[in-house]
Amino acid sequence: MQELFGMPFRMEFINQKEKWMSDLNDPRVFFAAERTLLAWNRTSLTLMAFGFVIERFGLFMHLLLPRPWVPAERGISFWVGIAFILLGAYSAVTATVQYRKVLRTLKPVEIPDGYSVNGGVITNLIVAFLGITLTVYLFIAQ
Repeated sequence: MQELFGMPFRMEFINQKEKWMSDLNDPRVFFAAERTLLAWNRTSLTLMAFGFVIERFGLFMHLLLPRPWVPAERGISFWVGIAFILLGAYSAVTATVQYRKVLRTLKPVEIPDGYSVNGGVITNLIVAFLGITLTVYLFIAQ
């Protein structure tokens, strides 16, 4: 057994990759991973909301032009807004994949009995789906 930053760790070789696994047998490791997942959820929601605001800003600027009867075109704000929305959806999916990888490294004793580990995963995947749906809607509605 080795120590890293004063904490006990053991090194295992899985698929020719080094992985450090905690020997703490403490559920706080799991809860830290879940907090990180939920922080990424907030980040992805923020990116999507910011993208929507940027995309709609182009429509607002079109209404302020002296010639509002001219059809609106997909300008730079449309594409930047769509990019932010898709970045938010991507970050939600990526955070879910990373969280599932961390869960596979935990021992059963580190996850509290009867605690559902899929709540954050389901929430992130729904957020990603809604971001993609919003992107499709913005393309169709434009």
